[in-house]
Amino acid sequence: MPERLSAREAVAALAEPGTFAELPAPDGGTGGAADEAPDGPLGWPGYDAMRARARARTGEEESVVCGTARVGTTRAVLISFEFGFLGGSLGERTGDRLVAAHRHARAHGLPVVSLIATGGSRMQEGMRALLQLQRVAGESALTRARGLPQLAVVRDPTTGGGWATLGAGADVVLALPDAQIGFAGSRVRPADADPYAYTARAQFAAGQVDALVDPDELGTTVGRWLTLLTAGGGGDRAASYATPLSGPADETLPPPAGLGLGGTPATGWQAVLRARSPDRPRAPAYLDAYLEQRAEITGDRCGGRDPGMLCGFGLRGGRPVAYAAQAGTATLPAGYRTAARLVRLADRLGIPVLTLVDTPGAANDAEAERSGAGAAIADLFQAVATARVPLTTLVIGEGGSGGALALSAPGNTWATADSYFSVIAPEPATAILKRPVEEIREVAGRLRLRPQDLVDLGVVRGIVPTAGARS
Repeated sequence: MPERLSAREAVAALAEPGTFAELPAPDGGTGGAADEAPDGPLGWPGYDAMRARARARTGEEESVVCGTARVGTTRAVLISFEFGFLGGSLGERTGDRLVAAHRHARAHGLPVVSLIATGGSRMQEGMRALLQLQRVAGESALTRARGLPQLAVVRDPTTGGGWATLGAGADVVLALPDAQIGFAGSRVRPADADPYAYTARAQFAAGQVDALVDPDELGTTVGRWLTLLTAGGGGDRAASYATPLSGPADETLPPPAGLGLGGTPATGWQAVLRARSPDRPRAPAYLDAYLEQRAEITGDRCGGRDPGMLCGFGLRGGRPVAYAAQAGTATLPAGYRTAARLVRLADRLGIPVLTLVDTPGAANDAEAERSGAGAAIADLFQAVATARVPLTTLVIGEGGSGGALALSAPGNTWATADSYFSVIAPEPATAILKRPVEEIREVAGRLRLRPQDLVDLGVVRGIVPTAGARS
C-alpha cells in the first residue's frame, strides 16, 4: 500500500515555504449545505457523529483544503483532498469549497492545481452529494473558458466522480506511481477484474495519465508545468496570442533551422532517400535545439498512446510554445487524437504551436481502422483549421500524404532541405498507377515532391536554412 499523504502534506510537497494561504470556508450557497438538517439531507443515522470523528482525527473541517500558494515561480490555487476525512468523499460542503476555489482562480487569473485522493461521492448525502459533480464540472468549464490551465496530481486512491471530474478532466494529469486510479472503487469492481487496470501505471500505459511522478519530485515537476503553461505569471494570458491566422504571417513562430543535409536534392528519388536516411536528425533533436526546456503530454484520453507523436509544451526565449511532432513512424490514431488535444489546449491557453512533420503516412493496418484512423485524422484537421493561435509547421523528413498534411499549418508550412512532401509515397503511387516497380524513381520525379518543387507549387513557404550545412 503506497504511503498516503494528508491534504496539508500534499500542499507542502508543492508550495514554496510560507506561501500557502488558505481560502476562507464558504458560507454555503447550495440552499442546504450551511443549514442542513441533523445527520444531513438524508437524515442518515450517525452522520453528524461520523463527521465529528473525522474532524477530530484529521483536524480538518471538510474533505478538501483550498488555498493559494506559489509553486516554483507561479502563483496558483491549490485544491487538496484529505482522504482521512470520510475517504476524501465529495459532499455538499466539499462542493461549496471547490466552487469557491475555482471562482477565486478566475477572479485573480490563477491556474488551478488539484491534489486528489478521494473515494467518490458521499453516500450519506445521496443524490445531493452526486450533484456536486455537475457543479464541479460547470466551474471547471468556466475556468477553462477563461483560458486558465488546470493540473491534477492524482494520489492514492482516486476513484469515482473525483477521478471523472477533477482528475481525468484536467489539462495535464500527473500521478503518483503507486496510486490506485479508476472510476470504479475497489469495493464495487467485478470480482474477476484485473487489479492492474486500476493502477497509475496502467492508466499511464492506456493514455489516461500524462506522467508518473515520484512524490519527492512533485514540487519541481508541477512548478515546471505551471511555468510552461503560464510563463511563470499564473495570469490570464488567453487573449495575448489568440489572433486569427488571417493576420500577418510574420506574427507566427519562426520555423526551426534545418539540422541535416544542406543543398537541395537533384531528383525526386534522391529527396526520398535523403528523407528516409537513418542518419537524418529526428524530432527530438529539433525540439531540443529550438526550446530551452520542455515537458510532454502523452495519451489520447481514449485508451491509446503513440510513441511516434511527441506532444507537449516548452519555452523559447521565456515564451511558452506548444509542440506536436511526428517522430518518423506511421502515425497511429492515438497520435492524431493526442495532437488534436494538444492543439486545442494550446489554443485555449493562448500559446502558439509548432508542428514537425515526419511520417511515411498514417498507420493503415486493421487495428488502425478499428481504432478510428479516419475520424482521428479528421479531428486533427478540424483542430488545426479552427485554432486561433499562430501555428508554424516544419517538414523535417517524410511528408506522407494526408497523414502528414493533418499536422500542417495552412499557409505557414516550411521544409528542410532533406525532406519531401507528397500526395502519396512513390511506391504506392506506382502500384496505384499500375506501373512496373522499375518506374518508382520516375514516378517520384513526376510527383514533384522535392522541397524546391514544393516552394514552386506554393505548398510550402520556403526551405529553411541549414545550421552547419553538410552536403
